[in-house]
Amino acid sequence: MTETTYSVEEIAAALGADAYGDTALRIGRASEPKSAEADDLAIATSKTYAEAISEGRAQAALLWQGADWHALGLKAAIIPRRPRYAMSSLTQLLDPGQGYAAEIHPSAVIDPSAELGEGVHVGPLAVVSAGARIGAGSVIGPQCFIGWNAKLGEKAYLREAVSIGARVTIGDRFIAQPGARIGGDGFSYATPDTSGVEAARATLGDQQNTSAQSWERIHSLGAVTVGDDVEVGANATIDYGTIRDTRVGDRTKIDNLVHIGHNCVVGNDCLLCGQVGIAGSVRVGNNVVLGGQVGVSDNIFIGDGVIAGGASKIFSNVPAGRTILGSPATKMETQMESYKAIRRLPRVMRDIAALQKAVFKPDTKD
Repeated sequence: MTETTYSVEEIAAALGADAYGDTALRIGRASEPKSAEADDLAIATSKTYAEAISEGRAQAALLWQGADWHALGLKAAIIPRRPRYAMSSLTQLLDPGQGYAAEIHPSAVIDPSAELGEGVHVGPLAVVSAGARIGAGSVIGPQCFIGWNAKLGEKAYLREAVSIGARVTIGDRFIAQPGARIGGDGFSYATPDTSGVEAARATLGDQQNTSAQSWERIHSLGAVTVGDDVEVGANATIDYGTIRDTRVGDRTKIDNLVHIGHNCVVGNDCLLCGQVGIAGSVRVGNNVVLGGQVGVSDNIFIGDGVIAGGASKIFSNVPAGRTILGSPATKMETQMESYKAIRRLPRVMRDIAALQKAVFKPDTKD
């Protein structure tokens, strides 16, 4: 397959950036400066990265505002207003894709009642169940499963072994990485009498002699509804709701190994980083960022614009706009002061011991 190349001028136009020098130079790939070949675009978005340009063979580079591209020995340069943001358009332009064939593979199993829009591609060993509807221009990768009466909007892009459960509704331009599962049953169980867990929650202490009991399954009658432009990472899972749907808002991005429990409502434009776990019936506002390994207790609310630092454990409601950290999570500034105090403790304890020794020194007088 012939590699597609672009001129420096064409790339700059796609990025809405300024181009300088020999803008007719052809570019085939993006590269780190040190390992760049002559037809690569070196990515040097700061002076730190630019130091390695001389170690590679790049003739053109993506640089930061105010960079002296002549001094870097380049023949051409692309300088966007915000280099980090420009990477979105650049990587989209240069992405070679996954090599999926533009076809419905003969080994795919598609129920006759399923509806596929124009230009839908279905990969090897994929299954599309009865009543499923897939929007135009979608790509269903190898070994994917689309459940009964599931609905995907236009231009969905499902990588290998993505699984969409029955009755799930997903908007346009959905992206799912390998192994993602949308629509597993919720983790919902009940006991005939008050359980030890319920007693511990109520008393914040002993279980008050509750008896051992078996857990009875509560079935998931709700489904999952996902908005437009949502991305879900590899092996992430979103559970069905118990009665109402679990919901994920428009443009929210979900990283690898994230779990969203039953009945949760996640707002628009959220970032849920790797290994985030959200227990059932949590409401998450818009523009919320949960760092890696953040854990969220069930039945609480997280307000708009909240940022939770990595490994935070959230046990209670968080008001809008707050930045939090720690376990239990508190205001970041409070947590940092506590951390500094803990680091000072050994020295403080030594000082106290010295004071005690001085104050309580035995009287040596006759």
